[in-house]
Amino acid sequence: MFKRILSISLLFIVIAIGFLQKDELLTLIKSGGIYSIFISMLFVAICVFFPVIPFPVLAGVIGGVFGTTQGVIVSLTGAMAGTMGFFFLSRYGFRDYAQSKLMKYPKVQEYEDFLNRNSFVAILTCRLIPIIPAPVINIICGLSNVNWLIFFTASTIGKIPNILILSFAGASFNSNKLFSFGLYGGYILILILINFVIMYRKMAKESVD
Repeated sequence: MFKRILSISLLFIVIAIGFLQKDELLTLIKSGGIYSIFISMLFVAICVFFPVIPFPVLAGVIGGVFGTTQGVIVSLTGAMAGTMGFFFLSRYGFRDYAQSKLMKYPKVQEYEDFLNRNSFVAILTCRLIPIIPAPVINIICGLSNVNWLIFFTASTIGKIPNILILSFAGASFNSNKLFSFGLYGGYILILILINFVIMYRKMAKESVD
């Protein structure tokens, strides 16, 4: 009971900060300085739960303010703080609710089977190639028996390419807007093509069977 009350309280705080202080947080991020680093991490963590601002926009802004290297560190730290919070809330705070959410994704069972066979590879693959929405991955892993350290390590590695590209595009935005849009657009196109190939091969296999 205590865990449920604590989880609900934390979620209310996250919702309140994210929705009521969105503009103020963005202003603080853009101002730069030591405080904006922690504010940026907090805002990224909030957006893992509730994407009040699309992550590509937020990570790009952070990259533009702090530069590529520091932007990656700030965004990755915030993203993993939010991801691990989501993971532990699914495992200990809202298990019944999380299970009901998974019922909306009937094909998740296929991922669960893959997860049971090789947790690290399964999580890493779905982070690098977002076939399954990130929140769903957090919930599945939270409900499963996967070790939290494996989840953390695979998720961290899997998030780096996306955050690196977003941070670099954001850092380059002022000097070359066309390059920034082209870089991220090309990245999205590659992901779409990979997803298309995976789905095509899966459909071809099912038709043969």
